[in-house]
Amino acid sequence: MTTKNDFSVRPGRPREFDTDAALDKAITRFSEYGFHGTSISDLNTCLGLTSGSIYKAWGDKRGLFLAALDRYLTRRAEAIAACLESKRSGRDKIEALLIHYAHLSCEAAGRTGCLVVETAVELSRADSEIARLIGAQQDRREAQLRRLIEEGQSDGSVREELDAPNLAKLLLVLQQGMRVVGKTGSDTEQMLAMVNELMGLLE
Repeated sequence: MTTKNDFSVRPGRPREFDTDAALDKAITRFSEYGFHGTSISDLNTCLGLTSGSIYKAWGDKRGLFLAALDRYLTRRAEAIAACLESKRSGRDKIEALLIHYAHLSCEAAGRTGCLVVETAVELSRADSEIARLIGAQQDRREAQLRRLIEEGQSDGSVREELDAPNLAKLLLVLQQGMRVVGKTGSDTEQMLAMVNELMGLLE
């Protein structure tokens, strides 16, 4: 679970617009076109804000990007927690999580892409702070997958002989790979077929 940081809006400035709504629009823009593919002019149009409003709220484009990334990580963690909440076995939780990613990665939603994947590819080598944020996020997701595998091995829904650390890495790669493939417009049937194949390995 991510924790809120100080990127949302600068203190001491009265809100003249819905910050969360603006950040949601920024998330979509940055996910589709990346940081370098998005100009302040693009953000003016996308968010419906002047450059002055953006600078007053977030300092600069990077500040807005960090705020959008923070909100994206928080929302993703909440969505994942919700999709696992009603599942009982470790295997059922893994399947629910992969199906969740499959639906995120297909058709129109998939073409928008994942802000984490986009950021990892575009900025991790050039920006050490962002690299740490993305690395920590990937570590959390991998650790969660490992816990679910071990839970499944304990409750008998996942084969005991499977190597939990290596399988967790494989599942993480599958999740992130789905988001990459989804940028080309893969359909739901293809995505769910991949999940089905993977789940067969756990039995």
